[in-house]
This record gives sequence, structure tokens and C-alpha cells, in this order.
Amino acid sequence: MVATQHQVARYVVLIRKVDATLDPTTHRCAHRKRLYAALERELLQDPDPICQQMGRVMASFQPGLFVGGGRGEWPRDNWELERWFRLPKGHERRIHGRCHTGVRIVQEGATMRLALDAYRHHPHPFTKEDLRPYRDAEVPQSQREILQRRKVMRAARSTTKRTGLLRKLEERYAASPHP
Repeated sequence: MVATQHQVARYVVLIRKVDATLDPTTHRCAHRKRLYAALERELLQDPDPICQQMGRVMASFQPGLFVGGGRGEWPRDNWELERWFRLPKGHERRIHGRCHTGVRIVQEGATMRLALDAYRHHPHPFTKEDLRPYRDAEVPQSQREILQRRKVMRAARSTTKRTGLLRKLEERYAASPHP
């Protein structure tokens, strides 16, 4: 158990070294590129198979990591890249396996659009103090209605939930005043 913990601690140190070579605030691009290549060679020569795998992954990523030199305007991660394109998140399109985001935009568009454009008015990461005024914000009524309709339609498509939904709708109709 202790040996495993020491090995994991060693991996953590190595991953932090790799991360330091990728951080544009630490050194100039050329220096970070040399550190990255040296660390890659070190990992590939290590007898530990996990370190060798890390080295192979680093080797496969290396061609695109330092493209553009020291210019700092490149997106740093996928979230920043999505904000840069100002579109709904691509990974969210792929989570449910559909190519379009039309339904999601209709259902959650009232609040999603504000969140996607928030960076325009606030170029730095949000802090707790920046977000505090919004802690009691509520989802608009139109969006709540759309989400409620979605729940009903999903239940209607489900063969196991359909009978319960029909029973609830009949009870609601019976309880409503008839003209």
C-alpha cells in the first residue's frame, strides 16, 4: 500500500512538471518547448510502463502544443476555445449523440445565451463576489414551462411511464372546471 502511494506521488510530481511546461506564464515558448522535449525523453526512457505511456502521449501531442510561438492570445483549454467561438458547447452536442443543439437552445436559450456572452462584459474569470448578486436569480417562467413540457413529452414517449402520465392528465382534466 505504501509503495503504491509513493508511486502515485511520483506520478503527481511528473504530471505537475508536464503542466508547468504548458503554462505560458512560466517561461518563454522556446524554453518551455525544450523542457517539454527533455521531459518527454526522460519519460520514454523510464522503465515504468506508465511513465513510458505518458511519454508516448506527450510525443503524440507535441506537434500541436507550441504552435504559434509565444503569442498568448490562443485559447488555453476547450472551454476557452468554445467561448472564443461563442457557440453552444460542442461537447454538450456530443453527449447525447446528436449533431444539432436546436432543442437545447429553445429549451435553455433564455439563460444559456447570457452565460455564453458573459465574457464580453467581464474578460477575467468570475470571482465569488462577482457572482454573489446572481445567487437568488430565477429561471424565467417561459423556460420553466418549456422544461415542464419536455418532461411530459419524455414521459409520453416512455412505454413504462405513459400509463401514469395518462392517469395524471385525466385526473387533472376531471378536476378542472368545464365550460
